Amino acid sequence: MQTDRESPEIRVSALVLRVDGAMLMVRKRGTTAFMLPGGKPEPGETPLQTILREVREELDLTLDPADLDELGTFTANAANESGHRVVGDVFVHRGLPDGFDIERIVPHAELESVGWFDPDALPDDTPQRTFAPLTRWSVLPALARRDAD
Repeated sequence: MQTDRESPEIRVSALVLRVDGAMLMVRKRGTTAFMLPGGKPEPGETPLQTILREVREELDLTLDPADLDELGTFTANAANESGHRVVGDVFVHRGLPDGFDIERIVPHAELESVGWFDPDALPDDTPQRTFAPLTRWSVLPALARRDAD
């Protein structure tokens, strides 16, 4: 998906967590867009530091950096900030984090809900539920290429 190069830029870090092919996605309070867990850096944070902090805040999950692989940096139209583009540093977690109970995920901070979605059968966007362009048009194709290698 093309982005408007003149649009203001929002930098984020995001995490791919998968179980049996399904991918964890989150929705922030007051929005319709599901996206990867993660968020914006605090001043001076690296992308890795950002994803570690954001996942701890949003999902009460402590990650071991040694279990993360960089998928890449991607750009797309922002899901929740009209007229902006998002630049996302995306990490993939190998396996599941220690102690992570996939049946009892509790959203924290600004999150309202979490869900597991099959990336090969991601539903179409509707007025009630959308999927972030960064995830749908950039991350999912990159994951498919990575998994094919």
